[in-house]
Amino acid sequence: MERSFSLEEIIFFAGTRVALGAGIGMLVSRGLDNNARKSTGLALIAVGAFTTIPFVLAMVGKSGSHRSGIKAAA
Repeated sequence: MERSFSLEEIIFFAGTRVALGAGIGMLVSRGLDNNARKSTGLALIAVGAFTTIPFVLAMVGKSGSHRSGIKAAA
């Protein structure tokens, strides 16, 4: 099964990965004091994770939108 993504979707997904990776990098780095490093790292991980999950769910739903008999209720 082939899926196609727009440029905006690819950029958004890459941005969420960058935030997640930067957060992990902040947690393992030693450049800041302990409190600043932990709070910044955890905030970036949260942003990366909480924006990735809905995006992935939307993309999975987008790929299955051609199913017959299933219609949005709204």
